[in-house]
Amino acid sequence: MPTDTLPRQLARTRRFALGTPTHPAVTADGTTVLFLRSRGGADPLTCLWALDTGTGEERLIVDPATLADPDGELPEAERIRRERARVAATGITAYSTDATGRLAAFALGGALWLADTTDGTVRAVPTATEVYDPRLDPAGRRIAYVGGGALRVAEADGSGDRALAGPEAEDVTYGVADHVAAESMSRTRAHWWSPDSTALLVARVDNRPVRRLYLADPANPQRPPRVIRYPLAGTANADVSLWLLGLDGGRTEVRWDRAAFEYVTAAGWDGHGPYAAVQTRDQRTVRTLAIEPDGSVRVLAEKRDEHWVELVPGLPLRTASGALVDSADHGDTRHLTVDGKPVTPAGLQLWEVLGTEGEQVLFTALDDPTETHLWVYEPVDGVRKLSDGTGVHTGTRHSGTLVLTTRSEGFPGGRTTVRRDGRPALRLTSYAEQPVLAARPELLRLGPRELRAALFLPTGHRPEDGPLPVLVDPYGGPAMQKVTTGGRWGDLVSQWFADQGFAVLVVDGRGTPGRGPRWDKTIHGDKATPALEDQVEGLHETARLRPGLLDLGRVGIRGWSYGGYLAALAVLRRPDVFHAAAAGAAPTDQRLYDTHWQERFLGHPDEHPERYDTCSLIADAPNLRRPLLLVHGLADDNVLPVHALRLSSALLAAGRPHEVLPLSNTSHSPTDETVAENLLLHELAFLRRSLGLS
Repeated sequence: MPTDTLPRQLARTRRFALGTPTHPAVTADGTTVLFLRSRGGADPLTCLWALDTGTGEERLIVDPATLADPDGELPEAERIRRERARVAATGITAYSTDATGRLAAFALGGALWLADTTDGTVRAVPTATEVYDPRLDPAGRRIAYVGGGALRVAEADGSGDRALAGPEAEDVTYGVADHVAAESMSRTRAHWWSPDSTALLVARVDNRPVRRLYLADPANPQRPPRVIRYPLAGTANADVSLWLLGLDGGRTEVRWDRAAFEYVTAAGWDGHGPYAAVQTRDQRTVRTLAIEPDGSVRVLAEKRDEHWVELVPGLPLRTASGALVDSADHGDTRHLTVDGKPVTPAGLQLWEVLGTEGEQVLFTALDDPTETHLWVYEPVDGVRKLSDGTGVHTGTRHSGTLVLTTRSEGFPGGRTTVRRDGRPALRLTSYAEQPVLAARPELLRLGPRELRAALFLPTGHRPEDGPLPVLVDPYGGPAMQKVTTGGRWGDLVSQWFADQGFAVLVVDGRGTPGRGPRWDKTIHGDKATPALEDQVEGLHETARLRPGLLDLGRVGIRGWSYGGYLAALAVLRRPDVFHAAAAGAAPTDQRLYDTHWQERFLGHPDEHPERYDTCSLIADAPNLRRPLLLVHGLADDNVLPVHALRLSSALLAAGRPHEVLPLSNTSHSPTDETVAENLLLHELAFLRRSLGLS
C-alpha cells in the first residue's frame, strides 16, 4: 500500500471534516448533548448521536445506513444548500429539534424522518413531496418543510400533510433562502415557527426578476444545461417578501418599504413576536423591525454607515425581557450592543452571536486577530471569557451545560468539550484522523500596518541551507482569515508545500476580518490595490526580518476563490515581484459576481464603472509576462466558469501563453477525492517547473 501523503489524506478525510463532532445542541434540561458525527475519519456517512452529561456515555441515535436509501437522489434545494455550505459528508447533515430536544427531525434522500432521542426510536414520516429543510415546531407536534417550492406542514404522526403556501408561478418558492441571502448574508433559513406552534414566519422568494444563466457540462454533452437564477452585480435581485402563515389557513403579508429596503438579512420569532432585519440596496442602512399580527411593522433600531453596515452572523436577537441584541461600530471596534448600548470594551472585535438565554448573550469575539474566543455577557457581571488557550473557539450553552469547540494546531477538525456546572468536563469523541504532518507556522507582525502573517519552512531546514524559493499562499479577502492559531487544514497545505522546498508565506492584508471596522473598510471602492500592496509589503518585510532566507528571484503565489483572484492579480500587475501564479476559481470579472457581495465593496456598477474596471483582470491580459495556471470547476455556480474562460480568451487574444485546468463536474470546492488529491500535485509541478526548480 502506498505511503499516505497529505494530499491523499486531505482528499480522503474531506479536509479532516469526517469523524469530527459537529452541530451540537443541548436539550432543554441540559442533561443531553445531541451532535452529528460519522463513524470514522474517512467515513462520509454522518450519524446522529447523544451524550449523557451525567455519565459521559455516548449513544448512537440514528445510523442512516440502517434506513432506506440514505444516499438517495437529493432535492434540488438540498443539493444547492450542501454546495453553498461546502458540505462534504453524506447521511444526516442537519437536524432540528422541538423545544425540549427530545424529538429530532431530519431529511435523508428527500424523505422525512423523526427520531426520539431518549429511547432511540426512529420512524419515517410520510409526506406528499420530497423534503427540504424540515423544522419541528417547539411543541413537537408538527413538522414544517419545503417541498416542490411550497411551505408544507405535516403532523408528527404523518397525517394532515398540507401546503400552507405554494408557488404561484415557476421560479417562486416559499421557505427557501434566496441566493444572496445564503451566499453573502449568512442567512440560510427562510421559515420560522412561532413559540406557541400555531403559525410561521415564511420568506417568499420570486426569482423571476433575476437573470437566467445556463451551466453546461462539457464532459456530458448529451445533458441539457442547468438553469440557474444568478443576480449579477448591477442587475435585479429576487423579490423577497415575508408572510405570516397560520395553521388555520390565515395568510398575512408583512408590510415594509420593500422598494427602499430590498434585502431581508435576518428574521426570526421569539417570545416577543416575529421580527426581521432589512437593508437598502446600497447596504448603508439596516433597520430592525418588529412585526405585528396584522403585518404592520415597528422600527426597533436603525444603523447607518458611510461605506456599508456589516452584518454580524446571529444578529439581531432579543433577550427574554425583550432587550434588543445587536452590534455597533464605534471608532475601530465592532461592539456587541444591548438596547443600543455597547456592552463590550474597545478593542474586542465582535465576530458572531450564538444565542441568548434569559438575559445572557453568548458570542465570539477577538482581542487578538489570530485568536477567536467564546464570551458571555450578563447584565450584572458584564463580559466574561469562557474559553482559554490559543486557538479558534466557539460553542453553545443551555441550562448550565456549555459545549466548547476549539480548533488549534494539530487538531484541524477541532476538539469539543462539554462542561456542566459542578461536574467534571467531558470530551466528545472525535474519530478524525491525525494529520500525517505537523504544521509549524511562525506568526509574524510585518511593517507599519503590523500585517499578521505566518511563515512555514521545510521540516528540518537550517539557516546554512541557503535561500529558499518563496510561495505566497494567501486568501487575503474579506470573507476569511488564514493567519490564526486555529490550526485549520490550510496550515497543513502550506506546510506541505514548504516541505517540498519552499518558504511559504501567508499574509492577511487589509480587508481581511478580525481587526476592526476601519481595517475592514479600507478596501471600499478598490478590492485590488490595497490587497496586492499588502502581499508585496509582507513579502519584503519578511525578507528584511529574515535576511538570506528568501530567494526573491523565485517567488510564486497560489490561491483559491479570492485568493485565486489575488494570485492572478499579482503576476499581471507586479511581475517584478511575483514570477508564477496558480489561480483557482478566481473571480476575474467583477461584474460577473453577485449583487450583495460585490456592490458592498464597489457600489453599483452603473454608478461606479471605474471601480469595476480597476478591480477586474480582463484588461490586464496583455501585461502577462509570467507563467499563469488558471483552475476552475466547470459546475461552479458561485464563481462561474466564465471567469476563467474570459480571462483565458483575453490572454489568448493578446498572445500571452498560459495554462488552463478545467475540472469536470466540480463546483466551487473540489470534493472528488482523486481530483482534490491530484490538483495539489498538479499545482506543485506547475510551480516547480515555472520557477526553475524541477
